[in-house]
Amino acid sequence: MNALLLAGGLGTRLRPLTENLPKPMAPVANRPWLEHLVIRLKQQGIRHIVVAVKHYPELIRSYFGTGDQWGVTMEYAVEHELLGTAGAIKNAEPYLEETFVVVNADIVHYTELAPLIQFHRRHEGAVTIALTEVDDPSHYGVVEQDEQGRILRFVEKPAPEEAPSRLVNAGIYIIDKKALQSIPEQREVSIERETFPMWIEQGAGVYGKRIDGYWMDMGTKERYRQIHWDLLNRSCPLPLPGKASGKGIWVGKQCDIHPGVLLIPPVLIGDRVRIGERSIIGPFSVIGSDSVIEGHVRCAETILWDRCTVRSGTVVNRCIAGCDVEMGPQQTMHEAVMIRTEAMQA
Repeated sequence: MNALLLAGGLGTRLRPLTENLPKPMAPVANRPWLEHLVIRLKQQGIRHIVVAVKHYPELIRSYFGTGDQWGVTMEYAVEHELLGTAGAIKNAEPYLEETFVVVNADIVHYTELAPLIQFHRRHEGAVTIALTEVDDPSHYGVVEQDEQGRILRFVEKPAPEEAPSRLVNAGIYIIDKKALQSIPEQREVSIERETFPMWIEQGAGVYGKRIDGYWMDMGTKERYRQIHWDLLNRSCPLPLPGKASGKGIWVGKQCDIHPGVLLIPPVLIGDRVRIGERSIIGPFSVIGSDSVIEGHVRCAETILWDRCTVRSGTVVNRCIAGCDVEMGPQQTMHEAVMIRTEAMQA
């Protein structure tokens, strides 16, 4: 069984962070989320990975190459036009095995695939959809199932009192390749709005199984921030890089942190970071590798990507900064999202 990672979306809701970056390559705990995903799939026995790419595909291909560094084999199915979820799967058909896993690569999750795969093999239907329970189903497509787990219909964004369940599509699927014959080629096709309803109507066997573990769509800046807070408070158990230095503080390699710096947990600091005297970092701050924070800086509830510079006397609160951003000196920034102008024009 191999895996298809859907990484072709434009990431419009996460702009400007994704202006020149595929959304799955956005750093999560100082490492591209897509890299976390590849590592996690390998841990679960999946070593042949296909990536469906459209937005800046060369960035993904140049980062991962053939996948050797991660102990996997990686191939790329390039979309020359946006094809939608089902269209991207159809476009990748030549690379796929008879049964394969599909993962929306912009969803941060930490769950076990084995129960989902075992359930799929037992029911012998064409597809199994991973389901996750949400508190408010009114923003999602909610499923109605029979006692065997067969999905009878999808109810799109129902009022809470009208929802048949609180189980929604988690963006992870197990699919038998033969089912792809009914997906049209070379046009945009939505798997949620077109393909799944068609397969249900055809009686192909569309089943759903609830998954346990962490799940969060990182499609907005608010959710992207929340993912990091969940990582720092360990409600998301994804491993964090760096050495634990006191409860709730992780520090990378070759860092130069002045003895007068106050770290308020939880804090994650990347490799080769320099922090000047009397700076206060945290709580809930993530500092990317090779960043420089000068003296007398206050940085709280903020995510800095790699190679950022925060000049002396600057206050940064609830901000997100892309790679190579420089802030300050003597400025106060609150809830700002920043990338380098040169990066936007590249």
